[in-house]
Amino acid sequence: MNSVTNNPPPVIIPPRLDGPGREAIGQPPKGQPPVAESFAYDNTIVRNFAIATILFGVVGMLVGVIVATQLFAPAANMGNQYTTFGRIRPLHTNAVIFAFVGNAIFMGVYYSLQRLCKARMFSDLLSKIHFWGWQLIILSAVATLPLGLTTAKEYAELEWPIDIAITLIWVVFGINMFGTIFKRRERHIYVAIWFYIATFVTIAVLHIVNSMEMPVSFLKSYSMYAGVQDALVQWWYGHNAVAFFLTTPYLGMMYYFLPKMANRPVYSYKLSILHFWALIFIYIWAGPHHLLYSSLPDWAQSLGVVFSIMLIAPSWGGMINGLLTLRGAWDKVREDAILKFMVVGLTAYGMATLEGPLLSLKNVNAIAHFTDWVVAHVHVGALGWNGFLTFAILYWLIPRMYNTPLYSKKLLNTHFWLGTLGILFYAIPMYISGFTQGMMWKEFTPEGLMKYPNFLETTLRLLPMHMMRAVGGTIYLVGAILMAYNLFKTMAAGTLTANEQAEAPALQKDFVPTGHDAYWHRWFERKPIPMLVGSLVVILIGSLIELVPTFMVESNVPTIASVKPYTALEVQGRDLYIREGCVNCHSQLVRPFRSETERYGEYSKAGEYVYDHPFLWGSKRTGPDLQREGGRYPDSWHYYHMDNPRSMSPGSIMPAYPWLLSQQLDVSATADKLSALQKVGVPYEDAEIAGANDALTNQASEISAKLAKEGIKVKPDREIVALIAYLQRLGTDIKNSPQ
Repeated sequence: MNSVTNNPPPVIIPPRLDGPGREAIGQPPKGQPPVAESFAYDNTIVRNFAIATILFGVVGMLVGVIVATQLFAPAANMGNQYTTFGRIRPLHTNAVIFAFVGNAIFMGVYYSLQRLCKARMFSDLLSKIHFWGWQLIILSAVATLPLGLTTAKEYAELEWPIDIAITLIWVVFGINMFGTIFKRRERHIYVAIWFYIATFVTIAVLHIVNSMEMPVSFLKSYSMYAGVQDALVQWWYGHNAVAFFLTTPYLGMMYYFLPKMANRPVYSYKLSILHFWALIFIYIWAGPHHLLYSSLPDWAQSLGVVFSIMLIAPSWGGMINGLLTLRGAWDKVREDAILKFMVVGLTAYGMATLEGPLLSLKNVNAIAHFTDWVVAHVHVGALGWNGFLTFAILYWLIPRMYNTPLYSKKLLNTHFWLGTLGILFYAIPMYISGFTQGMMWKEFTPEGLMKYPNFLETTLRLLPMHMMRAVGGTIYLVGAILMAYNLFKTMAAGTLTANEQAEAPALQKDFVPTGHDAYWHRWFERKPIPMLVGSLVVILIGSLIELVPTFMVESNVPTIASVKPYTALEVQGRDLYIREGCVNCHSQLVRPFRSETERYGEYSKAGEYVYDHPFLWGSKRTGPDLQREGGRYPDSWHYYHMDNPRSMSPGSIMPAYPWLLSQQLDVSATADKLSALQKVGVPYEDAEIAGANDALTNQASEISAKLAKEGIKVKPDREIVALIAYLQRLGTDIKNSPQ
């Protein structure tokens, strides 16, 4: 694309980032001249992650627009089984979170860490392994998710070999990061690095615990946890993936890049200390607020609510520290679109971190959960906070690394306004849609009857809002494409300073802290391992208090005698349900509200899910809840509904699944599946496992015979038969059991 040079760009002396008036830390005692060491920052790795961020950002957002379009025009999947909403919705979330945001995090960390430590990255080889390993992980998601190879756990859908690869690459990143910190020439570990350290250790804990799986084959596994326990672990992970992947590293980057962009010191050093420790301690407790009114024990739900409300303070502490850093620089903000991106991003962060705790209030959650309100909330954070900060950093970094002005400031300003309008056109219709859903589901007539008993009435009412959402997403995508063009033209016009020359004195080991440097927190700021251990202890406190009792106290998950394990055919049908991504549109959780029990039936009990590996409660009702689906319709209804949903539900936006009617069910791993489930606690007998396919054939033949009586000829070995078996089983175990 362009030539590479080792000549450094013009030197820009930034303000001190560790507090106004502080002397440089790590200098020799007064009277002794510092001995400067020459070294070079590695900009190549930063450039590589930047390009990956741009490309995967455009791809992830494009998939998002396709997904949004399918929610009012299901034919947008072109009749292809690999591009249905259920299969590519997780592709969109993984592309945006791990490809776009993930690469942006590594771009920002590799650039800022070197300069804050006054040292080149610990190992160029580890940097390369990290970069290419991460890209291969992303490509493996692209290859597996459309094929239906998924664990069905939100934000953790990738199968076990990929989970192992993620762990290994994360360790590579950690070694490279800590190796750089250890060889630093700056004694003070700046606030941005605190957030990077907390991100590293917490994501490691979250990923390992949530990814405990029992392999069936190379690309198939079952969660080690079942039902309520699986739900608690998943949303402990899911909420804190938002906290420690989408939030803490971005706060670290905000603390580095915003002062650089504004040429102003951070507003308050002490606020950054309070903000950091309070945030990582409180955030980890809040996961159960995703499971309010569920079968999770009430004490765990209540803890999630309490800590979610407390979370407002440290979250806003970060926003305030960022915005007040710009005090005295508002004239510059009016002129500089890069700073405008930062301001809108910080504002979106403040809005999202206020709304999140409000959504965790039980009376609000009763209306908002499973609705588009949550979709709006999530995207204010994703598009505003993560998207806009990423755009700002890219626009600031690329010209400096390529030693050239930005190609077009006009395109930069156009992108800012397109991005802002895109967020508004996305979020506002989704808020309206969410309010509409929540209220329509709960509305009764004066006579005490449900006003909208047919779930489809709500779906059809929302179509105009979903169209507007797709328009908003498209506008946002166009802005990202303009950015890509602008930045690639900038790269073509300049030359990359691959090895940026720098000088700094070596760290003095005999340094004696005095004055400001004797502040108690300076001990943490000079020692990376205590910072690592301190962060680990802080995040483990809430994790252990919430998780351990649910696993160790048997009474927390009471069993129901009538609930039995799934048959071999039902296990295969459940796996088809997972493969097709049905959990992305349908919940399996009836909450204890009159509006739900009258619509769906008896509310859900914890004991119903003891054999569910993984749990399938879902997080969004685009379609109705299916927990009591068994026996509601005849087998033929399900057959026709999967072949052409509109034949059974006129106006439905569900895609057709004709391949289920023609594809042969793969039964080669039936015994292996039951054996794996046996190992994680499902009480299958050895003889039952050995005869699994015989029992499967018998049950499938019975369903095929019933369909034949209704005029439908289908072979017992078709996939549709297994799916019907699973759907007809749902909720039937407790219908006649004592409550």
